[in-house]
Amino acid sequence: MLNLTELPSNTTSSTNLSMIVKVCVVIPLFLVFLCFIILTLYTLATHRQFFDSSRYVLFTYMLINDALQLFSSVLLFLLVVCGVHFAIVFCVPLLFVSTATFLNTPLILSTMSLERYVAIFYPLHRPAIWRPEWIWIIILSLWVISCILPTVDFILMRLKPGVDVNSTPVLCKTIVINATPIQSLFKVSLNGIFFAVVAMVILFTYIRILLETRRMRQDRASVNKALHTVLLHGFQLFLSMMAFSQPVAELLVTQHVSLSSGDMSFIYYFCFILLPRFLSPLIYGLRDETLRSYMVKNVPCYGARVEPQKEIKMTK
Repeated sequence: MLNLTELPSNTTSSTNLSMIVKVCVVIPLFLVFLCFIILTLYTLATHRQFFDSSRYVLFTYMLINDALQLFSSVLLFLLVVCGVHFAIVFCVPLLFVSTATFLNTPLILSTMSLERYVAIFYPLHRPAIWRPEWIWIIILSLWVISCILPTVDFILMRLKPGVDVNSTPVLCKTIVINATPIQSLFKVSLNGIFFAVVAMVILFTYIRILLETRRMRQDRASVNKALHTVLLHGFQLFLSMMAFSQPVAELLVTQHVSLSSGDMSFIYYFCFILLPRFLSPLIYGLRDETLRSYMVKNVPCYGARVEPQKEIKMTK
């Protein structure tokens, strides 16, 4: 994962001030959006009718993945900022979860786009694998695929001489285990193929739904909504892909702007690692009228004043 691998660990006063500012930016936002994710998950869990729809099952899965991603990446951020050193054997699980959940995001986005495609083109004869009771097979497959890269990464891991996995304290950064050219080549190649395939899937579903929108004369509202949803998936995928442009952007920006590599790494970490996870529950939770109405009722103090609304029929 491309977060915080270059954050500096010196202890000058200016650096300390910079780190304090970064922590004060990240932690409050993390807590606010974590509360929002918890509220959304609680709403979904307490209203079983949501799990009769594949769309809401996938959305729940995306929220859980985003929560794990936020937890692991923010914890790694704090450990590096505070200069905490510990053995690699304890660092590896954190890096594994952080990398796997990061790679899982584009897979979930492409799957949600395909789900909208299936819902539009096969409303009455939906394939069994896309039904709510079988969607867990797709979810399990996504987890297996997203775990391939970090697993191979650790298999190819070659530590520096004198570094012991069980006892040598290190800063928990991906550069610790990505020290060989073979690993770098493998990661670049696999990530390129990975994101290219996902981008093609989202582009395919967007074009097909766009053509269907122009052809249909009835139920255009639901098709247009699906089109906008797929477009949002594409935007989130773009933000995730931008994280891989960090080395090139850092080289270009530092030639014209007096920014350190640590500051550039933080900007990329915030904009392309944290921000997409912050946006997910807002984009997909608040856009959905049914889910939003139930969420408002679950807000402490405020929910009791909301008048009951008629249930909106959910499409499977």
